[in-house]
Amino acid sequence: MGEPQGSMRILVTGGSGLVGRAIQKVVADGARLPREDWVFVSSKDADLTDAAQTRALFEKVRPTHVIHLAAMVGGLFRNIKYNLDFWRNNVHINDNVLHSAFEVGAHKVVSCLSTCIFPDKTTYPIDETMGLLPAARLHLHRCHPHQCFWAPRQFQHRGWPCAAWPDSQGSGSALVVWGTGKPRRQFIYSLDLARLFIWVLREYSEVEPIILSVGEEDEVSIQEAAEAVVEAMDFHGEVTFDTTKSDGQFKKTASNGKLRAYLPEFRFTPFKQAVKETCAWFTDNYEQARK
Repeated sequence: MGEPQGSMRILVTGGSGLVGRAIQKVVADGARLPREDWVFVSSKDADLTDAAQTRALFEKVRPTHVIHLAAMVGGLFRNIKYNLDFWRNNVHINDNVLHSAFEVGAHKVVSCLSTCIFPDKTTYPIDETMGLLPAARLHLHRCHPHQCFWAPRQFQHRGWPCAAWPDSQGSGSALVVWGTGKPRRQFIYSLDLARLFIWVLREYSEVEPIILSVGEEDEVSIQEAAEAVVEAMDFHGEVTFDTTKSDGQFKKTASNGKLRAYLPEFRFTPFKQAVKETCAWFTDNYEQARK
């Protein structure tokens, strides 16, 4: 286990997104090693669906290592409405990034998928052996983050209840949560996920995938998540659940047994603490937050 010593030039695609911003913060706060040069890029730097632009970016940066986070993303309803666009754009992005990494001689690519790629009808907990294709070789390390939240500048209005707080707090209107609130999820703080990505980059040498998630025991319902946000935002209005909206998948409980075998002492930020920190940042930065 462990990567060879030497200088590393690390390219992070999707650097302005949820996980990219979190990695950038963790690196800036002291995680960077002297031999590491980190380069964070976004869609403003190159259109990764375009092979020529992707190649030009990689030729310019000449990365030895890549954390590939860029993707066309969206929630349940956007995925349903634009499913073909999601498929085609992400196939183009991934093919261009992997091929360009190969052409410039990158040693390692860390790529990620959602646990949404696992089958709908399955046994729980899901793990790395279920429903996956063999990993491509180029030292391609696939990670499967679970539900992730918090990052500077990025909030979806319907993604987190705290995003709707300014509309409800002063107006006396109810805070509406879509669905019944019964589905269950394992939420991981994006700063914890960022630290795990950095560990994968430096230390994880398997080509087989690894799930980056809190434990099964940390699973909470959407209602419990909404209640945690209400508490953190000190919201005293009515909270209602719009049951005309889809709940989506009821659960997709994942095992982090493989991760724990590698990092038995890793400490995840407690859920309520992470929500409190997220909401505090959101309140302080509401005007600048991307909504």
